[in-house]
Amino acid sequence: HLVFKPLSTTHRLPKLWTRTWARSDRLRPGSGHTTHAAMPPPRSSTNPADSIFRVGPQQYLHVLDQNTNITRLIVGPTTFMRQDNEMVVAGPSQMIVVPPRHHCIITNPVARDDKDEVVFLGNTQQVKLRHAEREIRLTQDPFCLYPGEVMSTPVTPLTVVPPNSALRLKANLDFARESEDGTEEKVVAGSEWLFEGPATYTPRVEVSVEETICASVVRPNQALRLRALKETQDRHGNPRVTGEEWLVDKVGAYLPGVYEEVVDTVDAYVLTEKVALHMQATRTFTDCGGVVRRTGEEWLITFKQSDTHIPEVYE
Repeated sequence: HLVFKPLSTTHRLPKLWTRTWARSDRLRPGSGHTTHAAMPPPRSSTNPADSIFRVGPQQYLHVLDQNTNITRLIVGPTTFMRQDNEMVVAGPSQMIVVPPRHHCIITNPVARDDKDEVVFLGNTQQVKLRHAEREIRLTQDPFCLYPGEVMSTPVTPLTVVPPNSALRLKANLDFARESEDGTEEKVVAGSEWLFEGPATYTPRVEVSVEETICASVVRPNQALRLRALKETQDRHGNPRVTGEEWLVDKVGAYLPGVYEEVVDTVDAYVLTEKVALHMQATRTFTDCGGVVRRTGEEWLITFKQSDTHIPEVYE
């Protein structure tokens, strides 16, 4: 007796039919989707030993020529074919994007000519760098780093100075800046000044931020005792010599100058009909009433003269 097994035969038919359909579809002209399905999707290689590098938009490569020891820049979008004497030392890397109100610092920036074009050494592809210098780059189009450039400070928001505060700045190099009246002002290294808020501070490579100074609040019946760190002018235009001390009793916020320091907060004494102040001058000065007091002189301040009194610096 012959026994037929139709189940096993019909089980192989769908497999043969599927293979024949896929092969005929792959060979049929005009079929696009099956052709791409048979090969893997293109990807960007990151192995330096590979020969093909697919550099996408806003990407770049650093390629070292081992014959000339010159590293050049390859900017995408492109497909880079590596030669036997070449080696990819960096990339593919994304270009640097600086959004609005941000900045970054580049060390060893490339040199540029008057037309803002990159300067190359001779007839080679070696870029000329400004070694040991820094460059601050603000918001702009995405850019790439040339071989030798280093981003020492990443993309950082600009410093916002709030009201009643200031940044104490110091010049590390000589430079020229535009003054408030529009003229050019020369700044020598070592100079210090305040950048008062509210404002947004844009950094410079020649200037460093030493500290943030906040204003001191002067309440009623109080005064600030200030000291000059060097010869300067106070906020009222009075000349001050190094080491001189004075009082500021105007109620409100007071922001010390760049060469001023707050020594202490002085509270007023309350005078009554039964309480008076016995004062003595530590040196010759003119008091708040316009009277010249000699060193060692003594006097009384009673309720008839004032209901409160803040002692002067030299009394």
